[in-house]
Amino acid sequence: MPAEGRWSSIGLAAGLGFWLCLAWTAARLAGALLAHHPKLLTDLIGAAFFATAMILAAQLVFDLPATGLIATSSVVIAVLGFALRNIFGDIFSGIALGIEHPYGLGDWIEATENCAGRVVGISWRATRLVTRDGVTLVVPNTLIASHRIAVYGPDGNGRFRVAMSVPLDPAVPAGRARRILLAAAMEAGRDVPGFAPDVMLSDLSQGVAQYLVRFYVPDFPQEMRWRDAVARAVQAAVQRAGLSIAHPTRETVLRRALPALEDGGRRALLDATDLFRPFTAEERGMLAEAMQPAVVAAGAAVVRRGQAGDSLYLVAEGVLDVRVADADGAEFTAARLYPGAVFGEMSLLTGQPRSATVLAVTEAAVFELRKSDLDPLLRARPALPDALSAIMAERQARNLAGPGRESMPAAAPLTREDLLARLKSFFGIR
Repeated sequence: MPAEGRWSSIGLAAGLGFWLCLAWTAARLAGALLAHHPKLLTDLIGAAFFATAMILAAQLVFDLPATGLIATSSVVIAVLGFALRNIFGDIFSGIALGIEHPYGLGDWIEATENCAGRVVGISWRATRLVTRDGVTLVVPNTLIASHRIAVYGPDGNGRFRVAMSVPLDPAVPAGRARRILLAAAMEAGRDVPGFAPDVMLSDLSQGVAQYLVRFYVPDFPQEMRWRDAVARAVQAAVQRAGLSIAHPTRETVLRRALPALEDGGRRALLDATDLFRPFTAEERGMLAEAMQPAVVAAGAAVVRRGQAGDSLYLVAEGVLDVRVADADGAEFTAARLYPGAVFGEMSLLTGQPRSATVLAVTEAAVFELRKSDLDPLLRARPALPDALSAIMAERQARNLAGPGRESMPAAAPLTREDLLARLKSFFGIR
């Protein structure tokens, strides 16, 4: 090759290298300045720099005419655009998503219907998700951009709220339905900080009352676990209250399976309480008829520490707190009572003053059983006092082992014999 041609080739290569180096430098500088912006945006700017450098090199280094270059490029672009229209659609959708940045790596999103997962990768063409079952989904960006995107990001407290619909008979008063459902949700999430459940009446249509039980979970992957826990607690609470889940029908809905609170539902509570195991079915039926229902407003006290008492209470609906005093006399919550719990048995069976204050956390419904209701049964069957004193000793041991008891004043627990003696003395049984 002649020296003149060799130097000409070197000049062309140097000119092309200059423009490419200039484009590379500009792309790197833009990447550094936009380091906190989506990667797709910096890639797009870098591609624009290199495309501009190639056009300038073609004109200034290789002396190609601008009109011919534009015409040729237009034809090539048209052919490629038609052949690769789906790919270009994904790329431009990826660019739009990168600029708007509706989600980021690590977010849980629902990209399309029934397609939810954690974002593990975002490229020009697709977004990669990993579902809660560990399945990796590669979703084209065009599909994501053309649908509503649900981002399950946590709120300011690092929580994610879930809503579960529960249909009930519209004949059930809304206040009672809320009481039952809220107590169930609180019991299900008793060990979850910030669970914060609430209940809303969302709709009255098709013959049912739709209630939303809402609660917070730490993050989206745990949604199904806690939805299951709340659903099971709600199902048990509804059945315990003598109700049934309603189903939309044209004529009617499923009615209450058991009598309402003011008419019954007491026998089921007695049957589920260990304190009444020694009683026969007939005796429990008599006690159920004697119990008196009461509705307690949220924040009100059912009993107060130090008061005289001769009755016990069974929690039918709602949530209550047991407040006791520590060694300095300051009150704290020693236990939380849910439907099915019983309190005040020591006052009923021994006549001793109330040892704790019991406050309603939510509106609650309780049944009261008095000494006068129990007296004829204990006198008619002498074996009952001994059996009851044994159960009371077991319950006393469990209560003393509960959380927070270490801060309470030390007190010697009553023995079974002491409890039996107090019971017989209180009821006048020899």
